[in-house]
Amino acid sequence: MIKKISRNEARSKRHLRIRKTIKGTVDRPRLSVYRSNLAIYVQLIDDVKQTTIMSARTQELGLKHSNIESAKAVGKLIAEKALAKGITQIVFDRSGYLYHGRIKALADAAREAGLQF
Repeated sequence: MIKKISRNEARSKRHLRIRKTIKGTVDRPRLSVYRSNLAIYVQLIDDVKQTTIMSARTQELGLKHSNIESAKAVGKLIAEKALAKGITQIVFDRSGYLYHGRIKALADAAREAGLQF
């Protein structure tokens, strides 16, 4: 009998497959995205030192929903924080999520605010 895997297990497998090739450095940190039903979280991570440089989430902006508008706001916020610290180039890690909807809106907003992927 074949065991059916859940969507989250499938996403987790995709994320591990992606992480084999994506690495963040001090000069070009990894922008990692986590999406839940209630919020969107992003982190800039230096994989060499294994530290989080900065983060942003919908709760910081006082938003209570995880929709495309809030994803755009979080993308703009993380880009502003990164540019203030002198970070202009990043590596985008979609964490196994499909590049569509909220994930795409977040990435596009970060690009428009000045980050280069």
